Amino acid sequence: MTLWLIVPAAGRGQRMQADRPKQYLMLQGRSVLARTLERLHQAFPEAALRLCLDPDDEYFDPDDVPFEDWQRVGGGDERADTVGRALATLVEQAADDDWVLVHDAARPCVRLEDLQALREALENEAIGALLATPAADTMKRADERGRISHTEPRDGLWHALTPQVFRFDLLRQALDAALATGMTVTDEASAIEAMGLAPRLVAGSRDNLKITHPEDLAMAARILAVQSEAASGPTPTVTGQGAVSGQGGREA
Repeated sequence: MTLWLIVPAAGRGQRMQADRPKQYLMLQGRSVLARTLERLHQAFPEAALRLCLDPDDEYFDPDDVPFEDWQRVGGGDERADTVGRALATLVEQAADDDWVLVHDAARPCVRLEDLQALREALENEAIGALLATPAADTMKRADERGRISHTEPRDGLWHALTPQVFRFDLLRQALDAALATGMTVTDEASAIEAMGLAPRLVAGSRDNLKITHPEDLAMAARILAVQSEAASGPTPTVTGQGAVSGQGGREA
């Protein structure tokens, strides 16, 4: 299976209140970006990477990229622009039905077993899939005054995560259409949905944290430490409905 990776890393992360973009903050001795790319490479060493960076990025270190086949791409103003530019570099190389996996640079804690589950979900999939977790909290809809309008039933509600994987030509068409209509694209799946298609949800782990706020960095460090400790212990065994013994089960 031909697999292309796109990692948008052109954001400036202003909510982190740091002296540099969040993808370059240090996480267990390496940058967040380096940790994320390391995790993707562990799962997909044969993939080709398109790394989307701010054209004026002064923090990027090429040594942080473990992939043999990779290319730097200038990021755009919005996520859809950035991913669209990366797709444009693949026009002469990718087949229409090649898989393109998009993953946030600020999600370094995605589990290898979740990445494998996502890949396995593509074997008989025509549209694409994404990691997600079922909503566990009570969901409130706010009004314009910041007060509760009503409670949203959480049955069937999921938190969308990344990676998200779609066919090359389908994703390119979806993003082009979204940009042409001025649609706000918060993730790739929303552009696919706007075409009337229904991507597959693949249950992932809740520790697939997106580093957004200052406290998230310390939390990510703790998650990586726990994952590392679990990986060095006894080999986990699959028990029952896809639960992994010793690491906590995933909700289906």
